[in-house]
Amino acid sequence: MSPDTTQPTQDNHPITMTRNTLQNLPPRLPLPPNIVLRRMTGTEEAGDWTGVQREAEPFFTISDDLFIREFGKDVPAIPVRCLLAVDTETGSAVGSSSAWHGGDPGARGRDWGRLHWVAVRPSYQRRGIARALVVECLYLMRDCGHERAYLSTSTGRTGAIALYSDLGFVIDIA
Repeated sequence: MSPDTTQPTQDNHPITMTRNTLQNLPPRLPLPPNIVLRRMTGTEEAGDWTGVQREAEPFFTISDDLFIREFGKDVPAIPVRCLLAVDTETGSAVGSSSAWHGGDPGARGRDWGRLHWVAVRPSYQRRGIARALVVECLYLMRDCGHERAYLSTSTGRTGAIALYSDLGFVIDIA
């Protein structure tokens, strides 16, 4: 198993969650003071993304080349589908997410968007940033023509599962 894969343990197993429609989305949410969401400009911001992921990831090591491996096959999509939450006082990226496409080895087709790599630095968590990132990604997926969404996570991420469930995702038991 590569170091960029969630390590299964007795209490942490991979799961998939689905949202069968991108209609009737929750309203976009206000952000905390000095936090803005913006689209990434391209691969030159891979370091910002990697820093957020490293600080927020409890289960595995984030390698320097992970961003390029995940998103480098479709560089033109990065400014359309990848988001950063930025602290305007410090200029630092504090969160990230993507409204990606494809990548699913299963039977999902083009109508499925993929919520991918949602993370918020621990010192910025519990302020609604992750929720705002996820909701914005749902709108981006819909705007890109996807009709439904899925994500991969793991059972050890109970807070994330609760957030996704609250936003209409259900655990896919198929």
